Amino acid sequence: MDKEKVKWNWTSAIVGAASAVAATSILSAKPKDPTFHLISINYTSLKLNIPVVDPEVLLTVHVTNPNIAPINYTSTTMSIFYEGSLLGSAPVQAGSQPARSCQLLRLPARLKAEKLAKHASRVVADVAKREMILDAAVDIAGTARVLWWDHKFKVRVNSHVTVDPIFLDVIDQDSTARLQLFATGE
Repeated sequence: MDKEKVKWNWTSAIVGAASAVAATSILSAKPKDPTFHLISINYTSLKLNIPVVDPEVLLTVHVTNPNIAPINYTSTTMSIFYEGSLLGSAPVQAGSQPARSCQLLRLPARLKAEKLAKHASRVVADVAKREMILDAAVDIAGTARVLWWDHKFKVRVNSHVTVDPIFLDVIDQDSTARLQLFATGE
C-alpha cells in the first residue's frame, strides 16, 4: 500500500476556515428587534393657541440597536395618543446608529390641549390619581448594511406609557418593536 504524501498549504487552510466561519456567522445571524424606552418628558414651553395653551415637551428616548449591522433611517413622525385621540406628534429626524450600540434621541413634541379638553373628566381623574396613560406609535424605515449589501427594513414601535401628569415622570412603560426585513429590490 503506497501512501502518497499530502502537502498542506496552511495559509489556504486558514483562509478557508476563516471564510467558512465568517459566512456561517453572517448567514446565521438573526436580526433582532431594536428596543425603545422613554426616559423622560420635560416641558419646554407653552404656545398660545386661542382659546387654549398647547404644551411643548421634549421626549428623551433611549434606543438600542442589538444587531451586527449599522443602520441608517429616514425621517418620520411619532404619534402620541390619549384615550384613542391623537394628542400630538414628535418629528424623528433622519439619522444612523452603529451596530450593537445605544443612543439617546431628543424629540420635541407639541401636545394639543383641545384634545385633552375633549376628555376633561378622564384627565381630572388621571390628575387626581397622578397616573395618565399615553400611547405612542412610530414606523421607522431605513437600511442596514451587511458587508457590501444594503438591506431595507421597517420597524413598527408601539409604546404604552404611564406618566405622572403633574411632574411628567415616567412611571411605567411597555414598548414593542416589530422588525421587517425586505429583500433587495422591494
